[in-house]
Amino acid sequence: MSLIETLDLPLVAAPMAGGPSNPALVGACCNAGGTGFLAAGYKAPAQVADQIAETHDLVGDLPFGVNVFVPSGSVRAHGAEAVEAYRSALQADAERLGVVLPEPDWSDTDAYDDKIALLTLVEPVAMVSFTFGLPSPEVVGALQEVGSEVWVTVTSEDEAAHAAALGVDVLVVQGFDAGGHRSTHRVEDEPNRLDALGLLPLVTGLGVACVAAGGVATAGDVRRLLGAGAAGVQVGTALLLTPEAGTSAAHRAGLRLPGASAVVTRAFSGRPARGLRNAFVEAHDGDAPSVFPQVDQLTKPLRAAAVAAGDPQGVSLWAGAGWQACSEAPAADVIASLAP
Repeated sequence: MSLIETLDLPLVAAPMAGGPSNPALVGACCNAGGTGFLAAGYKAPAQVADQIAETHDLVGDLPFGVNVFVPSGSVRAHGAEAVEAYRSALQADAERLGVVLPEPDWSDTDAYDDKIALLTLVEPVAMVSFTFGLPSPEVVGALQEVGSEVWVTVTSEDEAAHAAALGVDVLVVQGFDAGGHRSTHRVEDEPNRLDALGLLPLVTGLGVACVAAGGVATAGDVRRLLGAGAAGVQVGTALLLTPEAGTSAAHRAGLRLPGASAVVTRAFSGRPARGLRNAFVEAHDGDAPSVFPQVDQLTKPLRAAAVAAGDPQGVSLWAGAGWQACSEAPAADVIASLAP
């Protein structure tokens, strides 16, 4: 039995990298009867360790998790020219904002090995989830040996089958309507357009507990996913405007832009991600190559300048299909409103 099946509420606060998922948000969701994940993506291992300690202070013995990005592997041989072309396309923005675009770092693994060492040797947590690919069998074994459940985000039947063959504990079944990055296991893959309700029947026969993710805005959404075979439901966008979330002021403002429309774009990171259309997407969506994390590196100073200026037109306004229902209520109230 997975931990998700032991909770008072089978609801999981999604790991939203870049700020929204923090100890306050995870703590509020755990204390409301669900659970949640800290987002280790883009953070140094020391920052992750600090957030784990802070979350323990907030939740005591209640279970929570940490999400890790699986490195994409070097694609320099066929990606360098495309990244350099995108760097040139972004140069006018950089000059306007007074920032310098970095040279791409082709050795960037987001400190993956150090984070695994932290989670296996120093600060084990109840659950460790993986985005963008599969951990090695050795990593799965090491985490399970210290008592951590291993969760893997999947977007297709094939990805789910490979994850199940590794002996993972939970599949996070992510539909096309989920906000933020689609967790395709290869950067270049074009994600399918199946929602979690469409994906669940394809993967529930693998003998692994499933947590459904994507487009969850109401208790009815939760009931439908549980009825389709999910053991739990992961919620992200619905929590973005809560006071506990670390969502930037620019992102919060963007979620309230009148007439906003949804888009799936590679413009900010090189990976397909669902958010709201803004000026940056309009200018660069057609230019971004399928290269991660190097595209993300290039746009980082541009996004940081937009955040500092409170400008929603220059930041990644990640949001799932139900963003219009976002509430500024406390996270515990949002979780209670989603209870099946």
